[in-house]
Amino acid sequence: MLTSAPNFVGHNSPSPMADFDSDSDDSDLEGCLGNISRMVMRPPGHSGKAKRGHLCFDASFETGNLGKVDYLAEHDYDLYVRPDTCNPRFRLWFNFSVDNAKADQRAIFTVVNLHKAKNLFAQGLTPLVRSTSRPRWIRAAKENVYYYKSGEHRGHTVLSFAVTFDVEQDTYQFAITFPYSYT
Repeated sequence: MLTSAPNFVGHNSPSPMADFDSDSDDSDLEGCLGNISRMVMRPPGHSGKAKRGHLCFDASFETGNLGKVDYLAEHDYDLYVRPDTCNPRFRLWFNFSVDNAKADQRAIFTVVNLHKAKNLFAQGLTPLVRSTSRPRWIRAAKENVYYYKSGEHRGHTVLSFAVTFDVEQDTYQFAITFPYSYT
């Protein structure tokens, strides 16, 4: 469930849904990645079996789109989406799932290489979430979503959203808009 989350130590939070005028089309990941499949993010120095709270990311399903995840800190993850199918220059959407969270665990997901969608975010578009215990899609609250130019990401415009996982056994699915599949 997307709920209000405090500013985490070391996380610069600009004003919600901030808007900037320029963006870059270049990417370090130009079409070279497949969707991640059950990638468990362990803290540095941790080896062995994943513990509860080591988030597991997955996009190996029909409408999945997530190519890479970087673990930055206890609550912070950088996400990289794959290029769109028919136009590798653009990355306009994401859809991925997360499980293995602890109850009340917080996270900040930053989509680093999403192509600028200024008009949509300016009009209040926020990510969608659903979970196994709540299968209906709901939008994240605007106060938990930030769209800003990031100095930490070479001046690229990024989308960050704060998440609190409330049900330990659930798998959570996140998307920028309602997924549409062939099946």
